[in-house]
Amino acid sequence: MLEDLFAKVKSRASYEKPAAEKGKMNIPENLMFKCPRCGKVEFMDAFETANKVCPNCGYHARLSAPERIELTADNFTFVEYDKHMKSLNPIGFEGYTEKTFYLRRKTGLRDAVITGECSIIGQPCCLGVMDTRFMMGSMGSVVGEKVARLFETAADKRLPVVLFTASGGARMQEGIVALMQMAKTAGAVGRHSRKGLLYITVLTDPTTGGVTASFASLGDIIIAEPKVLVGFAGRRVIEGTIKQHLPDDFQSAEFALQHGFADLIVERGAMRKTLAQLLRLHNMGDGENA
Repeated sequence: MLEDLFAKVKSRASYEKPAAEKGKMNIPENLMFKCPRCGKVEFMDAFETANKVCPNCGYHARLSAPERIELTADNFTFVEYDKHMKSLNPIGFEGYTEKTFYLRRKTGLRDAVITGECSIIGQPCCLGVMDTRFMMGSMGSVVGEKVARLFETAADKRLPVVLFTASGGARMQEGIVALMQMAKTAGAVGRHSRKGLLYITVLTDPTTGGVTASFASLGDIIIAEPKVLVGFAGRRVIEGTIKQHLPDDFQSAEFALQHGFADLIVERGAMRKTLAQLLRLHNMGDGENA
């Protein structure tokens, strides 16, 4: 009797659905989002509707360049510059050509920045947006050239520049060629500035390395999203060099604001309106754009 009972229990435990019933529970991928900061789980649709900001703790997730442009520019006003520019392999780094080819196929980007011209709530400007999906937004020859051309075009057209930065720094696969972009972009920013034109930097997560040490730090107004990483070298490298423990909030947007590096911290939902207000003030003072 007991053997019969155990046999029934065992058969129930090992029950396998008929083939006709298999596959009926088709759960889509990326259905949920778990916030890496607070751990709260949200439906992905709701998270994306909130512009990828956690409703519980305000964590600002990274946006792709097309997402940022859609969120910032007026509908159908963005005109891209230098769309087909792509890098070669200037120092013959092994595997670099294959990696960039793969990333272009995967992301739809030519390189780690998109530049162009648009209006933001009716205010004309030149716009640049970096994208960490392409080699962590690192600055190589194409990124430097596109950023420099953005400022040169803006200077010729007497337009302000808004540039969203997100980068791990200079691109090691291009060696000295990547490092030279720091001077080139800084020079282009300087020529734009000497014409009395406005440059607004928006620091997003992360802005580090050679980008921080060049054009990201040269904005007339520097805005940051909340709690983003802003710095140059890594925390452990700095602590090892100066032999001191750094504050817990070191290299955060709030630390940058407190110490005068950033001017404003603006949440993503208010960014577009804030940029438009600043651009309007600048355009009112420019006789050719008034």
